[in-house]
Amino acid sequence: MSAFKKLSLELKVALAAAAVLFSMVVSRTYLIDNIESVTRMRLFRVQFLVLVNVLMLIGSLYIWKRTVVFKSSQAAQSCCLSVWKLCVLLFLTLAHCSFFTLILLVGEEPYLFAQVAYTCLGAYVILLFWLFVLGCLEQCHRLLLRGRVTKTAMLNGRNVSKVTLAVAVTVVLTVIGLLNGSRPPAITRVEIPVHRLPKSFDNMKMVLISDIHLGPTVGKTKLEVIVKMVNNLKPDVIVIVGDLVDSQVVNLKSAVEPLKDLKSNLGTYFVTGNHEYYTVDVDNWFKHLQSLNIHPLHNENAKIFSTTSINDWICLAGVDDIEAAVLRYPGHGMNLEKALNGCSQSDVIVLLAHQPRAAKWALETRPDISLVLSGHTHGGQMFPLTIGAYLMNPFFAGLYKVGESSYVYVTTGTIYYGIPMRLASRSEIVEIILQSH
Repeated sequence: MSAFKKLSLELKVALAAAAVLFSMVVSRTYLIDNIESVTRMRLFRVQFLVLVNVLMLIGSLYIWKRTVVFKSSQAAQSCCLSVWKLCVLLFLTLAHCSFFTLILLVGEEPYLFAQVAYTCLGAYVILLFWLFVLGCLEQCHRLLLRGRVTKTAMLNGRNVSKVTLAVAVTVVLTVIGLLNGSRPPAITRVEIPVHRLPKSFDNMKMVLISDIHLGPTVGKTKLEVIVKMVNNLKPDVIVIVGDLVDSQVVNLKSAVEPLKDLKSNLGTYFVTGNHEYYTVDVDNWFKHLQSLNIHPLHNENAKIFSTTSINDWICLAGVDDIEAAVLRYPGHGMNLEKALNGCSQSDVIVLLAHQPRAAKWALETRPDISLVLSGHTHGGQMFPLTIGAYLMNPFFAGLYKVGESSYVYVTTGTIYYGIPMRLASRSEIVEIILQSH
């Protein structure tokens, strides 16, 4: 116990994070058969939220030390310093509260507290990044000086300048991000040559939406705008490629009502994203979406027949998100063989798979797939999260050609997840035009 007390606060937090992660592994590995599935998923969700907040504590301690502690060492406590401390503490507290609004504050329209908390989370990410970058530059500068400048006043002066610059950049980027995030999605038109596409399907219009994330910061009003924009495109087929919702049906039943107004000549289809499984309510969502005339593709496919030739059709297939298997969600998990059952190699196959990794695996298994439509990455949504999204996905954003005749399109998402901001990315609704090749 005495040895534990001597550890630094950061190391204690890291050990706490490791303990939470260990409990998640234990509950998923050894308690899997002894806990009812819904209870298990809810336990995992709570564990995940605790893990995220414990990991955030490390960043919060870093921000606190860089923005508050060094100031306290410069001079006696002052009224301004006390106010600054209070502001930083409130800012960090709100950022930590953001994820818990997923459980506590979800309704037809976003709650103000949830919007403020998630905005603080976005600013938290930006501030942490710039404090770290400027800190690294400061260390490099000190190494170059090799100890020639050691005056405390000069070092403290640099610290003040560094913190001021980091805070100023954070404020500016937060405002820009909020303005960009509030803009309606762009309409992105993509023409894709499809091998073996029947002439009767030439110029067929498929509208792709994804990553709407109805929940704490996205509600009915924003969804109504999306539905109106999609209908104005007069699509033949509408596809929703996952992460539509972030909560249970009972919380969002009213918010998703605008989806019943979606209009397409040949149907509207949906596949799950990882966030649908986080809701622990996928089967109820399937039933509710069907009542809104949206057809879930649960490792299955639908034949889309031409309106001008009854002998022409394409195979529209959809797979469950790959994270269903990681979470051991009962009855769910990516099953490409089942999804493509009845789709031959001579058919035009369009596959809906939420994550780009699933798109890569699918094309490795079935290179005859003509087109895979994915989302998930948000185009990074906001810098610096862009870096992680780019490195962790085989396809990041936009159109990719794979092999001789296969394509992958990864949308940047139709709205955003949680943080109501966009930096170095833009929300989009994708108008895909299939062309015979």
